[in-house]
Amino acid sequence: MLLIVGLGNPGKGYAGNRHNIGFMALDAIARAFDAAPFRKKFQGEASEARIGPERVLLLKPETYMNESGRAVAEAARFHKIPVEDIVVLHDELDLAPGKLRIKRGGGDAGHNGLRSITAHMGGAYRRVRLGIGHPGDKALVHSFVLSDFAKADKAWVEALCDAVAKNAEALAKGDDSLFQTRAHEAMQKAGF
Repeated sequence: MLLIVGLGNPGKGYAGNRHNIGFMALDAIARAFDAAPFRKKFQGEASEARIGPERVLLLKPETYMNESGRAVAEAARFHKIPVEDIVVLHDELDLAPGKLRIKRGGGDAGHNGLRSITAHMGGAYRRVRLGIGHPGDKALVHSFVLSDFAKADKAWVEALCDAVAKNAEALAKGDDSLFQTRAHEAMQKAGF
């Protein structure tokens, strides 16, 4: 079983925040693969889906971003999912809006959700970095990630989430290169 985690903060007040693009992308995967309805479980909302031949647990931690690792660790322990079979979808300040990169391991780059997951699970999980851009000044980062996407951003945000969902089968198979290439192609085709 593979565990795909979308990072964000719970509640309607955060739903449109840049920090919640991980939740948005996970919801797009759930829709694309007819996942079961999300239910309260593992200190979050969990669902299951079949992506290609893979059985996948989808998880949105409700512990708030800074404590995401608690929910991820609980779900991984329950299902005996090794850290290598965990994929985390998260916002990335160091990528231009609409860009996507995937990697295994690495630092947390100041991302508190990643820091928490690494503290609970180790750092060998895969990360799908979803570009949201940078406000230009480090002092503005906190308010930037906790503010909603602008109306002008809606098209590329939806296109990026759709690109992740449409190519989730390559992600589930562990073919990171194919996943990233096809997601980039989908964004180019969408005009981004």
